Amino acid sequence: MINYIKESFGELKNNVSWTPWAEAQSLTVLVAVFSIIFSLAIWGVDTVFSKVVEAYFSWIA
Repeated sequence: MINYIKESFGELKNNVSWTPWAEAQSLTVLVAVFSIIFSLAIWGVDTVFSKVVEAYFSWIA
């Protein structure tokens, strides 16, 4: 088990190509902005559907 952990760390250190720190930061900001925009869009659609359903049931009753 210890040998496996040592080899895993060696693999991560020597054979994996890591994204440069500046690029990782900019991609993180991009994902955060996209997530906020997407959540606002979902909230807007949910609000519209909620009003439509509410108006429909108030019209029937």
